[in-house]
Amino acid sequence: MSVNFLLQTRFIVLLGLMLGAFGQSGLARAADVDLNLVLAVDSSTSVNERNYTLQIAGLSAAFADPRLLAAIAHGSHQAIAVAVLEWAAYDATAVSVDWHVIRSEGDAIDFAQTLATAPRRVSGGVTSLSGAMDSGRALLARAPVSAEREIIDIAGDGRNSDGRPVIEARDEAVAAGIVINGLAIASDVPDLPAYYREKVIGGPGSFAMEVADYKGFAAGILAKLLREIDGSFLGTDSAPIRHLASKE
Repeated sequence: MSVNFLLQTRFIVLLGLMLGAFGQSGLARAADVDLNLVLAVDSSTSVNERNYTLQIAGLSAAFADPRLLAAIAHGSHQAIAVAVLEWAAYDATAVSVDWHVIRSEGDAIDFAQTLATAPRRVSGGVTSLSGAMDSGRALLARAPVSAEREIIDIAGDGRNSDGRPVIEARDEAVAAGIVINGLAIASDVPDLPAYYREKVIGGPGSFAMEVADYKGFAAGILAKLLREIDGSFLGTDSAPIRHLASKE
């Protein structure tokens, strides 16, 4: 047996071990979807059953909209993964709909129907945007697929009043590579849009949008989702929606 053969064999074995370790580390894992998206809906005391229902109906309608499906199909993986989180106080959050991978119209309809029929799991409590962020991070950490991007999409009608400082939670999420976008529902707090712009949103390309009240939620969340998934699909029929800020 020649020395060259032994050296070649040793090199092949070592190369195989290195590649195996690299793959197991997760660093070499290719993304499965374009986006892992946590939809965090306000379920605090300020959100009565009617307004909670308007949020859920708006989200369900958005995922049945052909424009959203077209936006998903425009991505390189032509797929996203979505989960819905209810939030109120810092220790009062719950997953309303667990992770769904959406690759087709059928997937989107299944997600929309599951969401529409899911019971409200958090009912009342103070407002903890930092709790929504921290719980959103934990939910992203157990997503069943890897993604090119990770976003926590927070909709709410009040300022942070419980848990740790919202800026602290936001900055930690951004440092972990997560983008936070916001939909400020300005029905009770007129300056909430400015608060979202300054203290809630964060990360490359992050943005906040505003609706005047829960009646505008459906149009607002659709416009927001289209921009998050693929901004080129944001139409011109969103006049009531105000774009507040964008961080490039």
